[in-house]
Amino acid sequence: MNTPNKLTVARMIATPVFMAAMMLEGVPFNYTVSLVLFILASLTDMLDGKIARKNNIVTNFGKFLDPVADKMLTTAALLGFMIIMPNKSCTVQVTIITFITLFREFTVSSVRLVAAASESRKVIAANMWGKLKTVSQMASIILGLLAYSVREFIPGYQVLPNILLIAFLVVGWVSAAFTVISGVIYLYESRELLDYTK
Repeated sequence: MNTPNKLTVARMIATPVFMAAMMLEGVPFNYTVSLVLFILASLTDMLDGKIARKNNIVTNFGKFLDPVADKMLTTAALLGFMIIMPNKSCTVQVTIITFITLFREFTVSSVRLVAAASESRKVIAANMWGKLKTVSQMASIILGLLAYSVREFIPGYQVLPNILLIAFLVVGWVSAAFTVISGVIYLYESRELLDYTK
């Protein structure tokens, strides 16, 4: 297994550890720990692609698993936020964003599996809009985790955390828009690879 693929697998392994840290309310600085873990895991997403392209070691394994690892990490975070949001309005918004994300991911993953199993056996890589979706998701999650991390260091302080939570939701809706756009484009670009009669 080459280095980029090892980084991808490491991101997948880090996901349950990150989510456990996020859910351990009452443990000192659990949100700060989850923030650091999420940032480190997100950095592996940036590094694996760059290393693979620079050294010309792009593999079907990497093209297939890289977006799966991203989905695992961001979905874990969104599910966590559905639990810890401070009020019903925020929870509803995160729930809708999570639903849009999961609907797109299940649809696209299904298409990728069908395409990989077709006669062409082609593995469809993520498009530019998919990358924008992932980056905006990760940015929104970092903002949300930072809001809770600030509260750990300054108990009772609400101004900056509230601003960060608003930013989390705003960027989250932007990522939802990219999610829909990337999904539609993905389905359109894969239309010739899919045989709906079989």
